[in-house]
Amino acid sequence: MDIEQQQAEVLQQFVKQAGNLEGSSLAALLIEATSHPSLFAFSEILSVPNLSTLEGTQYSSSLDLLRLFAYGTWTDYKSNASGLPALLPEQVCKLKQLSVLALAENNKVLPYDQLMQELDVSNVRELEDFLINECMYSGIVRGKLDQMRRCFEVQFAAGRDLRPEQVTSMIQTLANWLSLSDNLLHSIQDKIKWADSMNEVDKRHRKEVEDKVEDVKKTLKQADLDLRGHDETLFSDTGGLMMEYEEDRVRSKRRRQPMP
Repeated sequence: MDIEQQQAEVLQQFVKQAGNLEGSSLAALLIEATSHPSLFAFSEILSVPNLSTLEGTQYSSSLDLLRLFAYGTWTDYKSNASGLPALLPEQVCKLKQLSVLALAENNKVLPYDQLMQELDVSNVRELEDFLINECMYSGIVRGKLDQMRRCFEVQFAAGRDLRPEQVTSMIQTLANWLSLSDNLLHSIQDKIKWADSMNEVDKRHRKEVEDKVEDVKKTLKQADLDLRGHDETLFSDTGGLMMEYEEDRVRSKRRRQPMP
């Protein structure tokens, strides 16, 4: 089972449970969700109506923590730790995994120095162990560790939840893409029409040429027939003249012969 399918199944279980819980039970469920090793998206849980009941209560910090796991990083937690619940070791690991995904959203080459600073890792060995064991083995990222260049080359990274302010930008990006696609489609259709029209012109031109060739063939054939008929007539006339010539010659010869 791939990570997306596994996460979808786990997510639906938490969404269903959250819809039936309140107060401390609901807050405990959020801790469980943010600690689950196969869950890296939380916006669907945030959209459950029951969660609004935690606002303004002693459990509101649990809701804030869930928002942090949906959109924030380990650095964000450290900056706001005083107003948030203490994290379990599993939550610390999860938030650091999410921090790697956040960095991979915009950059496909992540320097070791940047990663060590973001993840509070003190040395390269510890960083590489975390990237291999907690990120690559879990399937949320794929890439190559380059010790010579001291960087992690990201080939794949799972997507995170979209922040509310990112939705508008995403919609605009999709609208621009749709407009570009429509323009491209119209351009392709125009080129197809042009190609069809040129094909028709070519067909008409070819037909005209073929018709002219046929006309020329017919003309040549008729000319050949006419020429043969003329030759036969000429031969017939010449034969008649020759016969008359021979008859005249014989009569002349007879007149010249002496009488006995």
